[in-house]
Amino acid sequence: MRKMIVAIVILLIIFVGMIIYRNMAISTNNQISVQEIEQIQTYITKIYMWREVTNEALPTFENINEASDMWTWEVVKKNLEDYELSYEQIQEKAKELFGPDFTKEFPREGTENFTYDAETDKYYATGMGLDQEEDCFLLNQINKTDTGYEVEIVEYLEDYSQENIENTENTRMQNFQIIIRNLNDEEIGKVEENQESSSQDIVKNNLDKFTKKIVTLKKEGDNIYVQKVSNEV
Repeated sequence: MRKMIVAIVILLIIFVGMIIYRNMAISTNNQISVQEIEQIQTYITKIYMWREVTNEALPTFENINEASDMWTWEVVKKNLEDYELSYEQIQEKAKELFGPDFTKEFPREGTENFTYDAETDKYYATGMGLDQEEDCFLLNQINKTDTGYEVEIVEYLEDYSQENIENTENTRMQNFQIIIRNLNDEEIGKVEENQESSSQDIVKNNLDKFTKKIVTLKKEGDNIYVQKVSNEV
């Protein structure tokens, strides 16, 4: 029984590793574990936003406290479990996401999408409308540093606006083609909706047509936090 459990655990680790590496085009200059890659992917997903809300899904900045207010507080909002919060809860979530070096304070009057109710002394996160282009990124290269990681990401869009309807003799089939675009809205390729890995395959095969950024992450204990985001030189 114990041997069976060990075998299952080993197979599970291999399977998770295959999924992660299938969906990412990663080269490294040193040894980085599957668990590290998964943690980096999960964290950047948390802070990667939508262009129509924050102008850039991930803006550039030299220091986390210099990041735009709109992006900063929308990241906090994206990661909330509740949508009725006290001022302290918002600040705590910001510290949780951005780490102990984060010193920016949430505006007491609220924001465009974070309204304040004086009667309840609570802040309410409001909904927003998103278009049919999903902001995505691909981990392309990870380098370990003395304090954490430098991660090169490739930015792209998945456009779900194109609908295909196929009429046959007895059926009418409806499906979508996903258009892969760069941040200049140039079409790079198309994939069928059910071919999940193909969109990243298109990106991997056309890296020179997409925007790349370097995300500097600081590792503290078991956690990682964004410190800096810059355009690829």
